[in-house]
Amino acid sequence: MDVVLKELFSTDIGLLSLFTLGFIVAMGLFLWYRLAKNSREE
Repeated sequence: MDVVLKELFSTDIGLLSLFTLGFIVAMGLFLWYRLAKNSREE
C-alpha cells in the first residue's frame, strides 16, 4: 500500500489521476447544486 501512495503522489500520471478524480467530484457537486436550485425555483 505504501508503494501505491508513493506512486500516486510523486509521479506525473498519479498526480494527473488525482486531479481528474477531484475535477469529476467537483463537477458532480456543482451539477447537483444547480439542479437542486433549479428544482426549488419551479
